[in-house]
Amino acid sequence: MAEASIPVPDIPDMRERILQAAEDLLRRHGPAKTKVVDVARHLGMSHANVYRHFNSKADIQDLVAARWLRGIAEPLYSFVAQDGPSEVRLRGWVEGLIAVKLDKLARDPELFATYNSLAEASRNVITEHVAHLREQIASIIADGVKRGELKVNDISRAARAIHEGTSRFQHPYFVTRGDARPDGIDAVMDLLIAGLKAGVI
Repeated sequence: MAEASIPVPDIPDMRERILQAAEDLLRRHGPAKTKVVDVARHLGMSHANVYRHFNSKADIQDLVAARWLRGIAEPLYSFVAQDGPSEVRLRGWVEGLIAVKLDKLARDPELFATYNSLAEASRNVITEHVAHLREQIASIIADGVKRGELKVNDISRAARAIHEGTSRFQHPYFVTRGDARPDGIDAVMDLLIAGLKAGVI
């Protein structure tokens, strides 16, 4: 009879545990009052142990911000994956971006402000996030060109135009001020899509 194997207990990834602890503390105290020593104390370990996994407080905060921003970008991939008219998908993508930010704000305004301030402080994280969003838009536009629905000379420039042209409705500055209502987005998208169809971008 073969010897029965002894089950090995799951050992949580320490980096994940540290990031989760940092997120918990950020929710309670905000970025200014959340220090590495606080994260270590929360986990019952020395701060030296935290530094074995992360180089600095900024390193931890960058990853926490990146995870939060990923939660904004990931739901929008559904519009990239859809098989339908590019115009419908572009409108859905923009409306989806507005909706996910408004939802996060409504669920926890203080947490939204905390994570937004983290993201603003992490310039590289923001740059990568914006690049991901524009890649999604570019994929939809490229498919529209392939289908003959759009006439675009520069897909990257067109994606930037869509993203920046709708910033009044989805930028965190306007979201936190309560000015990111979707009223008027249809008119803006009408103009932008007309430009994509006419080949002026």
